[in-house]
Amino acid sequence: MRVLVLGIGNILLQDEGVGVHVVNRLAARCALPEGVEVIDGGTAGMDLLDRVCGADALIIVDCARLDAVPGTVREIVGEGVPVFFQSRVSPHQIGLSDLLGAVLLLGEMPSRMALIAIEPEAMELGLEMTATGQEAAERAYAVLTRRLAAWGVAARPLPQAAA
Repeated sequence: MRVLVLGIGNILLQDEGVGVHVVNRLAARCALPEGVEVIDGGTAGMDLLDRVCGADALIIVDCARLDAVPGTVREIVGEGVPVFFQSRVSPHQIGLSDLLGAVLLLGEMPSRMALIAIEPEAMELGLEMTATGQEAAERAYAVLTRRLAAWGVAARPLPQAAA
């Protein structure tokens, strides 16, 4: 099974980059089996078409306006993922909605999809996430590893580096 884990966001805008931070944690903390690709998608949108096409499973991690308390983490699975982006609640909704639409038109929609969405606290210019964003990123990371496990993907923790 080819699994694509896609982190979306602009790391120059505090919590707006939370999706990228979460997938980077996965790549740094876990050994992933062959066939699992972790991508910092930044704000690429349609540039990711070739990467998404042919994936059997797709997990997107992104900040989103959920009309919830900052730091809220929500997981949406299956058919709800493309629908979510059609409602335009993510700063990247247009690019991701177009991307998923193109993948669908090409007949390449992954059979499994999940979105891990995080309500941002601040999206001002700055390289550091807020404390709320940091805590949410850790919770989103836990949701991500549980989703991978539910799909039969073993994300084994890497041994701690010697001090």
